[in-house]
Amino acid sequence: MSKTILTIDDSRTMRELLRAALDAAGFTVIQAEDGLHGLEVLSACDPDVIITDINMPRMNGLEFIEAVRVDQARRAIPIIVLTTESDAAKKDRARKAGATGWIVKPFDPAKLVSAINRVVA
Repeated sequence: MSKTILTIDDSRTMRELLRAALDAAGFTVIQAEDGLHGLEVLSACDPDVIITDINMPRMNGLEFIEAVRVDQARRAIPIIVLTTESDAAKKDRARKAGATGWIVKPFDPAKLVSAINRVVA
């Protein structure tokens, strides 16, 4: 059975790159445009993994992670941060908020798929 991935990024180009890479790997992809939209989408689906950017309007990725981790029904879903940020303090904040992993853009599709497979194993 195909794993479902929720991707959250305010860049249409990045969402399409993620969709292409994840579709090619056999995943089902659901997309959201920012953290707030991600919470709306999440209320109607049950993804196996969430991939989120950090810097987004309305609700950033860190706020999104914190909101998901408060929800008992969804707190165990692996969340991978995919961002241009490489700042150690932001990485640490994401880890403390509940992020499972961190990948810096631009991403290598094979490494992303490998990371997803590791966190759902």
